[in-house]
Amino acid sequence: MARQLRDQDITCSIAQAAAVVGDWWSLLIVREVARGHLRFEDLLTELGISRKILTERLRHLVDHGVLERRPYQSGPVRNDYVLSEVGAALAPVLISMQDWADRWIVGDGTLTGVSLPNSPPAQRVHSLVGTAIPHPLRLPASGGGELEVVDPSLPTVLFAYPATGVPTPLPPGWNEVPGAVGCTLENRLFRDAAARFATDGIAIRGVSTQRQDEQAAFAEMEGIPFPLLSDVDLRLAAALRLPTFRSGQTLRLKRLILVVDPERVIRHVIFPVVDIPAAVTESHEAARTLT
Repeated sequence: MARQLRDQDITCSIAQAAAVVGDWWSLLIVREVARGHLRFEDLLTELGISRKILTERLRHLVDHGVLERRPYQSGPVRNDYVLSEVGAALAPVLISMQDWADRWIVGDGTLTGVSLPNSPPAQRVHSLVGTAIPHPLRLPASGGGELEVVDPSLPTVLFAYPATGVPTPLPPGWNEVPGAVGCTLENRLFRDAAARFATDGIAIRGVSTQRQDEQAAFAEMEGIPFPLLSDVDLRLAAALRLPTFRSGQTLRLKRLILVVDPERVIRHVIFPVVDIPAAVTESHEAARTLT
């Protein structure tokens, strides 16, 4: 459980944060709730934790405003545990830790926008097949407002990409980062195929960690007919543990494609994406099987 802060740590925000979420189990509980595992029994199963420890950690996180209880049953009362605004703000912390470990612990320290096919990040992404994207999960959209990441009535091809260079210039050394380049090409290829996807009853969503206004400016310039979503707060990345790389002091999504059914279940994954035109074709063929 949380340590009692020493007097010299009272003004240290790192120590203050560690006192709330620095415990192993507390941090993993936040990870699982971000992934959509909201009920006590689900958390037990996912974490392999004792009931006593889970009860204590949930109480601790509720007491500190990281989680909120929301009843889903009465007689007896049963609660979902959901992230509060305070808890949701931890998403970038989770992804920064994941990104650090992907590069320095399970990787060789290389800065790269791709992953080897059998690497832990690739295994993590491919394990998403058969799992559901948490609901609700709305992100700022290029057309204004917020939009659900999955179309509620159509199969959705959701493609993640690092960043486009319009209107904001890309950071120095971008072209030297393996897997970073090609984002504009990918958007254009999906744009050119959009009518074919629509004819077959397939929705398209693009997502990066760029701001909503940057997404909107790029969509207008390139005539992108589908929504571009801004995961600037890393909510989608945390929900799915998507792989990232850090460039220009910003976490960027690695290029990947998810094919999702209208019930939000991920049915097909393309990662790593090494041949963009082939990946666009593959995603279309995979989504057609869901119509």
